[in-house]
Amino acid sequence: MHVADLSEPPPLEDAGPPGVVVAVGDLDSAHAEYWLQRASFTLTEHSSADPRTVCVDSVPDVLAVLQRRCSTWPVAAATGDDVLRTVDISAPAFAGVITESLAYSTLQSGAEFAAWLHRRGPRTVPDDADPVLADRDADTLRIRFNRPRRHNAFTTAARAALLDALTVARLDPTVTEVVLAGTGPSFCSGGDLDEFGTFTDPAAAHLARTRHSPALALDELRGCLGQRLRAQIHGQVLGSGLEMAAFCGRVSADPQTRMGLPELELGLIPGAGGTVSITRRIRRWRTAYLFLTGALIDARQALQWGLVDEVTADGPAG
Repeated sequence: MHVADLSEPPPLEDAGPPGVVVAVGDLDSAHAEYWLQRASFTLTEHSSADPRTVCVDSVPDVLAVLQRRCSTWPVAAATGDDVLRTVDISAPAFAGVITESLAYSTLQSGAEFAAWLHRRGPRTVPDDADPVLADRDADTLRIRFNRPRRHNAFTTAARAALLDALTVARLDPTVTEVVLAGTGPSFCSGGDLDEFGTFTDPAAAHLARTRHSPALALDELRGCLGQRLRAQIHGQVLGSGLEMAAFCGRVSADPQTRMGLPELELGLIPGAGGTVSITRRIRRWRTAYLFLTGALIDARQALQWGLVDEVTADGPAG
């Protein structure tokens, strides 16, 4: 990780991917614009509406966290940063999802993920009869994650059930609204960590992710339904849970919601389309901040950034 001062002149020439670059300093510096655009993100202790910046209580404290995390998981950190720099937020999701998945599969074969699997040890995933519920109410299809005892952690079975429900919405023109929510204390706490590592062939896992992709199904539905594709989120909204919600045309959050991207600690990057969906909402710089720091943000900050569209006062909807 390189820390650049916004007052530094640009290098004489750019050679190859820049890697993780965190900028600090005076936003009004003569060379600030170069670093604001080039950096992974810029840290400041002063409020700024610029999506390339993140306002924090202490820049030195956050830099210390970043130095530790980027030195512990350097390959995943650099790979995630590279992927985020390739995202074209104006383009269809397909290319971004494919790029993300290829990078994710590469990291699944790497030493950092292997080390996490070793520390975790062998696990088994509880079998849930109905990991996703779908109910039709007139022209509205309500889809709810339904593993409440595990904060709706996402599994292969849940992905298949979600895709079945989304296929109904995609093929039935009488469905004019889709609402995505979760039962129990959380919307979705991300991928079920007990299931990670069960696919031993990363190449086959890439094909499974991209040929049976909730991300692409949600993106297609958003193109048809716009804001009538809604997510109602609450509790823990982490990893794939946040990534899927961000594809929806409108996201409402309970005030107690906490959101984040914890994948770096597994030696991985977001793998459910989040490099596309979250970047579309808050741009690549703030997405990189969430990924590289592992920070959790609350509903208020998510609303300020545009990660959610509304903070409700009614409590969780699922």
